[in-house]
Amino acid sequence: MSSIKIYDTTLRDGSQAEGISFTVEDKIRIAQKLDEMGAHYIEGGWPGSNPRDINFFSKVNRVKFLQTKITAFGSTRYPNKKVEEDKVIQALMRTETEVVTIFGKTWDLHVRDALSTSLDENLRMIFESINYLKKHRTEVLFDAEHFFDGYKNNPEYAIKTIKEAESGGADWIVLCDTNGGSLPDEVHSIFSEVKNSINVRLGIHAHNDSEVAVANSLRAVEAGAQQIQGTINGIGERCGNTNLISIIPNLKIKMGLDCVSNGQLEKLKDVSAFVDELANKAHWNQQPFVGKSAFAHKGGIHVSAVRKNPETYEHIKPEVVGNSQRILISDLSGKSNVLHKAKEFGIDVEAGEPKIQKILETLKESENLGFQYEGAEASFELLMRDALGEKEVFFDFISFRVIVEKQQEDKESVSEATVKLKVNGVQEVSTEEGIGPVNALDKAIKKALIKFYPELKKVDLYDYKVRILEEKRGTRAKTRVLIESGDEHKKWGTVGVSENIIEASWQALIDSIAFKLNAFSKSSDKKT
Repeated sequence: MSSIKIYDTTLRDGSQAEGISFTVEDKIRIAQKLDEMGAHYIEGGWPGSNPRDINFFSKVNRVKFLQTKITAFGSTRYPNKKVEEDKVIQALMRTETEVVTIFGKTWDLHVRDALSTSLDENLRMIFESINYLKKHRTEVLFDAEHFFDGYKNNPEYAIKTIKEAESGGADWIVLCDTNGGSLPDEVHSIFSEVKNSINVRLGIHAHNDSEVAVANSLRAVEAGAQQIQGTINGIGERCGNTNLISIIPNLKIKMGLDCVSNGQLEKLKDVSAFVDELANKAHWNQQPFVGKSAFAHKGGIHVSAVRKNPETYEHIKPEVVGNSQRILISDLSGKSNVLHKAKEFGIDVEAGEPKIQKILETLKESENLGFQYEGAEASFELLMRDALGEKEVFFDFISFRVIVEKQQEDKESVSEATVKLKVNGVQEVSTEEGIGPVNALDKAIKKALIKFYPELKKVDLYDYKVRILEEKRGTRAKTRVLIESGDEHKKWGTVGVSENIIEASWQALIDSIAFKLNAFSKSSDKKT
């Protein structure tokens, strides 16, 4: 079976999408998920463009990955600059990643109008940049920007640019349909011609402005591409990038090409939902392969047929991509997902156990209220353990109060939280001020509990996201709060839902504390 490398650029190209902004912690969590999914390369960002990406590369170097190679992205040197003095090139050097990707101009129109330099100088920029980086890095990729438009306008010059990249020592040359205007037959034809012109391994980077990025990428593979660049859920600038969530199963299942393992393929749905949640986007129910509706059947002939033989209306088995069949009249799906999660959490439960049904009922009730557990794995584990009678209770809630006071227009408001809890029959009252009501609540909760559970000193709140669930209701709408917490060993997500944003935040905070205490208790039991 031929092997195709998956190059994910969600954290760089994907984050350029309108309305999307990942924190450094978001990016690290997503990178870990992508690694589990089997991505061979993860483009972490452009360290020469913003402080956030510089921070990401300094932190990600301390993270252990199963197989993926973290890649830094940049451009060729500036016109008439030496590579040793070029800010972009030197920013790439400071990342210390083994792999770097740089893009360069291959369309003569861009060389003249965007770079305002000569065609010959652009060729030197490509060669010198790659040649310099190759002396210091294990692997260098060249993204041939606007290649298909460049080739259509001036094929001789477009080929010259990638030959310079080859001469410079590039390990990969990736042909880019940067404006997303090419059609599948054009991509296949041009790719085939390029394949006969150079000996370096080729990849494809397609944008979706004509709604054919996935088709263009698959046609490029048919013409010899050995790497596909894309993003999770196709997010990206303008109309987005090649959607890896569609690419991966099409490669593996439909085309018989090796790209990820069967186990990694089963993680597709979870990864898709996880990225959407951290991007603060609603899940696309009709998304092929992984959408909630992708294998849903409603009434009549379809339901009758699919119950007898799923192949009648399903092009693949939904389980192979982590999805499940749904019969919308009477929903029969869910048990396999619960059992899978139970195994993941180390919960011992049998398929026929009645408590599984209780978990399903609780899950459906929660989802009806607006809860979503993608990105909130800790809350879902607590839900399961509670239903199975395995959740330990470490304190009892009595009350909380939050006051936000602003005394002068030009001064910051002050938030104060008071929390009343009972631990082992002893009532604890604590009051703390914070930067905003949620921060004050977080500090007050921990102040009340740390004397009983000192392990909470090591728990920090890393991220906080709010999602409006009923936009038409305005300020009366339900809100979903997603919180990321962590200690020196791991990070975990929790969720809360309420019409009151403070109440939703409280739910997520309490789950975060409860998860830590339950996890600590289990680990202590193992040691004893």
